[in-house]
Amino acid sequence: MDEMSSTTRLAIFASGKGSNAQKIIDHFRSVSKVKVALIVSNKVEAGVIDIAKKEKIPFIIIDKEKFFRGDVYLPELKEKKIDFIILAGFLWKIPRALINAYPNRIINLHPALLPKYGGKGMYGQFVHEAVIAAKDKESGITIHYVDEIYDHGNIIFQAKCAVTENDTPESLAEKIHALEHAHFPKVIEDLIGLQNIVKRS
Repeated sequence: MDEMSSTTRLAIFASGKGSNAQKIIDHFRSVSKVKVALIVSNKVEAGVIDIAKKEKIPFIIIDKEKFFRGDVYLPELKEKKIDFIILAGFLWKIPRALINAYPNRIINLHPALLPKYGGKGMYGQFVHEAVIAAKDKESGITIHYVDEIYDHGNIIFQAKCAVTENDTPESLAEKIHALEHAHFPKVIEDLIGLQNIVKRS
């Protein structure tokens, strides 16, 4: 069995700076049989592309028309023998064709305790502003499978943090980032370990 077929290969989809992508790359550097094999972004100026270049990881800048009404880049994913898709701050809704091709193999990280503060337009600072405005006493992260509805798929893992009366959206964002960086890579590793990888031909 060659190295490519014996290794679980990840594609990270991201739209922003890529801090979670970097944590995932760093984590799996020391984990045998798991490899970040592709970075995918919908923004040519995204910081995650700089990370891909620095780490010498192949990357794709995706086109909206092809992603939503074309082949959703399945040939490129198949060429790289991608087993799991990790959404780390990716803002586009995932098309049905991609969900069908990767059932229970697309994982998203959301910066709130779903089902609260999910849905279209609820990402990043918008989520933290909504939590603060509602005077919630806690927030956190949700790692979940992706289905055809924003922030709706089955929950895999949640972690919580307190929200104090002195918190601002910016200070809450720092707490959430700390939870993301601490938990997301390990949850991905545990999930891969639990699943029986069936390689695509």
